Amino acid sequence: MKMKKLAGLLFISLVFVGCGSTAKTTVRKVGGALNEETVQDYQGLKRIVAIARFSNETEYAKGAFYDRENDPIGRQAVDILSAKLAARGKFILLERADADKIQEEIEKNGGDAQKIQADYLIVGSITEFGRKVIGNVGLASRSKTQMVEAGVTIRLIDVRTKQIIYAEEGKGEAETSSSTVLGMGGVQGFDSTLSDKAISAAIEKLVDNIEKNCMDRPWQSYILSYGDDGIIIAGGEKQGVKVGSVLPVYERGRQVKNPQTGMMIELPGKEVAKVSVIALGGRTVTDEYAVVQLVEGSINSSALSDYVIQDK
Repeated sequence: MKMKKLAGLLFISLVFVGCGSTAKTTVRKVGGALNEETVQDYQGLKRIVAIARFSNETEYAKGAFYDRENDPIGRQAVDILSAKLAARGKFILLERADADKIQEEIEKNGGDAQKIQADYLIVGSITEFGRKVIGNVGLASRSKTQMVEAGVTIRLIDVRTKQIIYAEEGKGEAETSSSTVLGMGGVQGFDSTLSDKAISAAIEKLVDNIEKNCMDRPWQSYILSYGDDGIIIAGGEKQGVKVGSVLPVYERGRQVKNPQTGMMIELPGKEVAKVSVIALGGRTVTDEYAVVQLVEGSINSSALSDYVIQDK
């Protein structure tokens, strides 16, 4: 009799332990594990990046009143990419309006890179986006899984050369699942955050490669003026320029036409001088400058456009 009571109590305990709902969310980057987002403390010279709006090349959320300029999926991608680049601490991000101007300038033949306040332009598109719901109903249980898959393509353009220096597609997935047993608990409703998570996972690998391609290329600046008030160059404190820094000055190489692509390319220049930073000025990234003095070599003050300052 006691054994029957114990068995009954054990059964009831197991039923109540098993009853209720369970929920789990999984996010993964296709081709690797997700990295933990941390803000980096970078003390070197920063690159200026403008992010153009992402285009939505899928059919998702394109109804009768679809507005291409205000696509919600595209805006999500821009916000996520901006946050991830900002966390690296190596970039200064320009506003969307600046990105539009830069893209227009790049598309013009003969656009002057010295007038463009950016080193790189990022153009992106959502190439894949899908959401599906899978449900299973058993004798005593019920489960529901929501899944979102996203594909993002990014092109990184060197503003000075107007060439695409990096292009790649990243893919990410996010899913959430919940279940009930013996009718107790509740299955999760629509999860709108999965879109952010899937796009974020797709972008993550691309951010690593954007950083590598930008930072592997030298930081560049131009001479704005050369007169009685000294030599003024573009760039200042926000870009990581510091008083006392010594920067090399290069005479720009000649332009030649590549017969394979039909594009003009600039040959490597030679170092002709060094300048030392003695003062910084300006309030924003678009108007900041540095006052420098010659410490080695010479600069022709009547041909300032022939020079470029660059450093790793």
